[in-house]
Amino acid sequence: MAEHFDDREVRDPEARESALFAALPAFLTKATSAAPGLARWLEGVDLTAVTDRAALARLPVLRKPELMEFQAANPPFGGFVDPTALRGSRIFQSPGPLWEPQGVGPDPWASARAFFAAGARPGDVVHNAFAYHMTPGGFVLDEGARALGCTVFPAGTGNTDMQVEAAASLRPNVFCGTPDFLKLMLERASEAGKDLSSFRMGLVSGGALFPSLRAEYAARGISVLQCYATAEFGVIAYESTATDGTPNPGMIVNEDLIVEIVRPGTGDPVTEGEVGEVVVTCFNAAYPLVRFGTGDLSAVLPGTSPCGRTNLRIKGWMGRADQRTKVKGMFVDPKQIAELVSRHDEIGKARLVVSRDGDRDAMALQVEPAGDEAPAPDRVEATLREITKLGGKVQVLPKGALPNDGKVISDERDYSK
Repeated sequence: MAEHFDDREVRDPEARESALFAALPAFLTKATSAAPGLARWLEGVDLTAVTDRAALARLPVLRKPELMEFQAANPPFGGFVDPTALRGSRIFQSPGPLWEPQGVGPDPWASARAFFAAGARPGDVVHNAFAYHMTPGGFVLDEGARALGCTVFPAGTGNTDMQVEAAASLRPNVFCGTPDFLKLMLERASEAGKDLSSFRMGLVSGGALFPSLRAEYAARGISVLQCYATAEFGVIAYESTATDGTPNPGMIVNEDLIVEIVRPGTGDPVTEGEVGEVVVTCFNAAYPLVRFGTGDLSAVLPGTSPCGRTNLRIKGWMGRADQRTKVKGMFVDPKQIAELVSRHDEIGKARLVVSRDGDRDAMALQVEPAGDEAPAPDRVEATLREITKLGGKVQVLPKGALPNDGKVISDERDYSK
């Protein structure tokens, strides 16, 4: 049995990087000519010069609120989609609302690799319990499973009893859905005296697969792996296993994607291992998103996966980067903290802690020095007030004191009291 989906997964990392950035300038030129919204967003950028990560990092990060503004002004896609790619295809709407098109060709969301890494092979039967209604979730995995050669039952969400009945009859060996829905199905089947022992593997997403839940599935003889997917890109990264079936550390970034981890509220890449926001550039001709901020937190793992796949590894989903917080009736945004840091070269890292002082909101800006010079609290406090229009104390901490969790704003108010 083949260990990898194709040879591209085991390419020399430098060769992959070179190929991606060799193709990027021409792709951007063609994409901006077909998508006027993207052209406006990248106006003034020398697209021919975007030939490495440093050049890519100088481009602006497009985040969902900005894309939603484009779409509201020019519905449905804000000019970020090639209209010729919509012919004979599907359009979806995700919460936000945000409109998304289906890409072209088989497996447009590139989920076949994730199924293969999870153990699925041609001829397997997949019970797909992701939503097929309005959002692309069900189709993201459906298309990839069928492209791999699997047979798919489009179960969708809800109707647990009916899903149990269907699975007991169809005898699928692969489950696909959220991490906890399989457990609900198994428990309901046990109560009803139905046999779901045909499930041998699972590919889950859309929530946390806790180690205890994974172990519970393993005890039932079901190997469950997870993938990190979004409506905009499909599968961004996926898990693999060791020869004994145990999951390898981290998630492997999918082919044909450029993934960066940036400091929340900015477009500045962080160092390897530091938690930040996942930013993705794709080569999807129908939906050419460039430096799109997912709003999700993760970090890059060093080295390559023990499974032999050589692409970048990330830790997986680690929370949300959108930490916009209301303080004393006014919103404070991570971008404002990033602006403050940019005005003070002596500050290396900063985190705004929001708490309660009696019945009032209180802010404390915790800062680490960038070098040997300690930031002057009074000067930083003045900048904090100028930018946020709110007063707050500044606490100077030693280097390395702030947790590596990607938080720029930490809301520590206890709303239960």
